[in-house]
Amino acid sequence: MGASSPGFRPPGQSRFGGRIGRDWRDSEPWWPPRPAPPDGAPNIVVVVLDDVGYAQLGCYGSDIETPTFDGLAARGVRLANFHTTSLCSPTRACLLTGRNHHRSGMGRVAELAVGFPGYWGRPPRENGYLSEILRANGYATYAVGKWHLTPESEISMAASRATWPLARGFDRWYGFHGGETHQFVPALYHDNHAARPPASVEDGYHLTEDLADRAIEFLSDLRAAEAAPGKPFFLYFATGACHSPHQPPARWREHYRGRFGLGWDAWREQVFARQRAAGLFPESAVLSKRPDWVPAWDSLDDREQAVAARFMECFAGFLSHADEQVARVLGFLADLGEADNTIVVVVSDNGASSEGGATGSINDVRLLNMDPAGTQEMFARLDEIGGPLTHNNYPWGWTMAGNTPFRRWKREVHQGGVADPCIICWPAGPVEPGGIRRQFTHAIDIVPTLAELAGIELPAQIDGVAQAGLDGVSFGYLLPPGTQTARERHETQYFEMFGSRAIYHQGWKAVTFHPVGPLYDDQDWNAPFDEDVWELYHVAEDPSESADLAGQRPDLVRELTGLWWQEASRNQVLPLDNRVLWAVAQLKHDRHRTGDRFRYFPGRAQVPESAAANVRNRSHAIIVDVTIRGAGATDGVLLAQGSALGGWSLLILGAKIRYVHNLYGSERHVIESDEAVGPGEHRIEYAFTKDAGLGGTGVLRCDGRDVGRGTIPVFTPAEFNGVGAGLTCGYEWGPAVGTGYAAPFPFAGTIRRAVIETTGPVVRDVLAEVAAILSEQ
Repeated sequence: MGASSPGFRPPGQSRFGGRIGRDWRDSEPWWPPRPAPPDGAPNIVVVVLDDVGYAQLGCYGSDIETPTFDGLAARGVRLANFHTTSLCSPTRACLLTGRNHHRSGMGRVAELAVGFPGYWGRPPRENGYLSEILRANGYATYAVGKWHLTPESEISMAASRATWPLARGFDRWYGFHGGETHQFVPALYHDNHAARPPASVEDGYHLTEDLADRAIEFLSDLRAAEAAPGKPFFLYFATGACHSPHQPPARWREHYRGRFGLGWDAWREQVFARQRAAGLFPESAVLSKRPDWVPAWDSLDDREQAVAARFMECFAGFLSHADEQVARVLGFLADLGEADNTIVVVVSDNGASSEGGATGSINDVRLLNMDPAGTQEMFARLDEIGGPLTHNNYPWGWTMAGNTPFRRWKREVHQGGVADPCIICWPAGPVEPGGIRRQFTHAIDIVPTLAELAGIELPAQIDGVAQAGLDGVSFGYLLPPGTQTARERHETQYFEMFGSRAIYHQGWKAVTFHPVGPLYDDQDWNAPFDEDVWELYHVAEDPSESADLAGQRPDLVRELTGLWWQEASRNQVLPLDNRVLWAVAQLKHDRHRTGDRFRYFPGRAQVPESAAANVRNRSHAIIVDVTIRGAGATDGVLLAQGSALGGWSLLILGAKIRYVHNLYGSERHVIESDEAVGPGEHRIEYAFTKDAGLGGTGVLRCDGRDVGRGTIPVFTPAEFNGVGAGLTCGYEWGPAVGTGYAAPFPFAGTIRRAVIETTGPVVRDVLAEVAAILSEQ
């Protein structure tokens, strides 16, 4: 290149640094400085528990065994007045960005993202994540466990990874998308790809143990290979526990047997007594009344009590097991000699969940399919609860008890939905051992607090993107000894979830409940929002919201509701929308792949149900071309979707072609060929013709000949399963859809081509019908 070329730079100072001469002899190389943490910067571990209510940790009054969390509380500070958003994705957005959830586009869970600014399900780049901030300051950053910050349409292998952990500041990730997954056969992801569990349930696999293993692996890899010893790390450890399914290992399913026969009414009274003795609440606090739509424990018959107690036993075992696995991770830090200079934060993402319904659930997807199990069926399957064949969730009574002493629960903005445990422990830092603080704090306060404690200045830009201001306020001032009476700095906070609204301001709270459907008997679920009645509580003295003062202070109600509308405008809260069931039906319809012919490939990653061919409520055909090389190599799965909790599978078993439809774990419909299939090339087909009701007729064909026929009385109308088991070719995800074999049951021959054809229009979509009725009334 000549001296007159446009790319020529004459010898001299580089615009980056160093010096550029005509050759290496008179040039000086330069590299930009590597990000460096402040001297003595602490490691940071944030443990996010799922659906754990305020009263479910031992250090918050429970008799569930949580020695690890209790030990952290004994060595650190418990926040007695900590708040979340009342739902999974929104709280996680707050925890990682320090901004209010609607400002991050997470006004509801990521699966229900819609086209309004506060609800689009993709936190913007101007709301930088804690991982991005810390990595730019020399930290290693790892995410392990539940993510739930990616829209359902973006979790497949064909999707953008722009909202996945590695695109938002994490160096490594191992965990799962969505709100929940099977604890024995989870739908896993590793960095940017889907992954199978490393072992089977028969080998003793459990997700929480796997997550602890991976956290230890990531940290040990760091310490073994780091360029400079002592690089600080940020570990975001988000368990599946205790979201449903409440599936602990067998030993923990047995650990609490017989411990909850006293029932939820007596249990919450005992818990509240321990909470008051611990000093979590002022002397003026009272236990809220049991609502009419939660039955008294003594009103249940023997079978109902047995089922309800078993649900709680499994939940308790699930939580204690999670505590045990967190202990393993913290024990590894102690072995490294780094426990003292590690900040550990433990939070839950919302109050205890009511998603099990009034009587509990052995498969949550049945609620979506409008066919919940009754007490008789649940009692008959009592020993299955908590194991791999159930997706269990406890009844409302235990939800209420888990949120003692508060009213209501997850998804609602009375205290039972938004008040949660939060523990901060830092042995080497200015944190009072055994301290309790009653000042108002919120999930958005975590980012500024950790940045302050680590000595890190919040950036004006991240990767060239100007950063929006934080909403959170550091509570670092509350952590040292002698700060129990410090003036509260987080004075105002709005809440909104599915139309329920609240505002906290200087010790007072105005709140209104707006139901999302015909769930309870206490309010019209389809009333206009303007007709909602606001309640008023002096929560500084009445934290359980038991004495409504709205009638005595209408002036203050007007002031606080006006403040709520100001905050709503500032934070992208509007429009108000409580149509949850409508959103589920509409979005599931919109996000399925369009077209009528879909090809799948053997041995590849599972395809999430939202991205797979939609065969529900319509006629369809499954066509698989195979090569069978010998009489002993005939068996295995050809194409399947779902698991033992619901789905279908086309397979060969004992040399006979078989189609199994699993109606959400309650019954199986099996069609089997009359004759065996032998070696050679074959076309195997299953054709389903939908009738005008909920079922249809299935026909098996081999090489064009009908070899089996049967009736499917009810084909799954709304969703196959809720634990992430998608569509697979040449194997099943597991647990097995059918009987007589164990997943993955890979096909022994060769699948040359596998296709699903949807051959008819949707005949009847029950979920859509119900949603349409709800939206019209």
